[in-house]
Amino acid sequence: MLLINVKEEKRRLRARYKKLRAQCPKDVKLRLDSALTAKVLGTEEYKSCETLFIFVSSEIECDTSQIIGDAFSKGKRVAVPRCADKSGKMDFYYIRSFGDLSEGMFSILEPDPEKCEKVTDFSSGLCIVPGLCFDYEGYRVGFGKGYYDRFLDVFGGTAAGICYSKYTLKQLPRGNHDRRTDILITEKFINRNQ
Repeated sequence: MLLINVKEEKRRLRARYKKLRAQCPKDVKLRLDSALTAKVLGTEEYKSCETLFIFVSSEIECDTSQIIGDAFSKGKRVAVPRCADKSGKMDFYYIRSFGDLSEGMFSILEPDPEKCEKVTDFSSGLCIVPGLCFDYEGYRVGFGKGYYDRFLDVFGGTAAGICYSKYTLKQLPRGNHDRRTDILITEKFINRNQ
């Protein structure tokens, strides 16, 4: 049996998928995002959730703006993460509009804690989880800080990873601290993990 260095292999995959995502033509990304958004909005997990935990996407991530907008229009509570520190801890805050966001750590849009209520109940809801690539079992390679792995340890709701199908693999390397999502949603298919 061939042993792999999980950290090294993840570093390699992270670099590869960051590059592939950055090279994706804008028109292709728009089509992928539109189809992926429709898949997310069509799931029973999304339709029935009262609270949506969701990240605000960067340029190379699957776009979440339409999902957030839909959640606002349906009266769902929208909770967005804010990095508490660089060691991998994040807090979620409820936002009422995109105006509640400002540039935060790592140059990503985050909720303004002066305007927003901090979330204290993580017992239910749907959490949309980012990743550079996913495998069919819901494991992911993210940006390497472990924020979502730590969060999923305490989250009691349903976790859904979103990814373009061309960035899904049969199996990814994983370590002891890696947490998988309950669902993987792509623009082409939805995979629910047991």
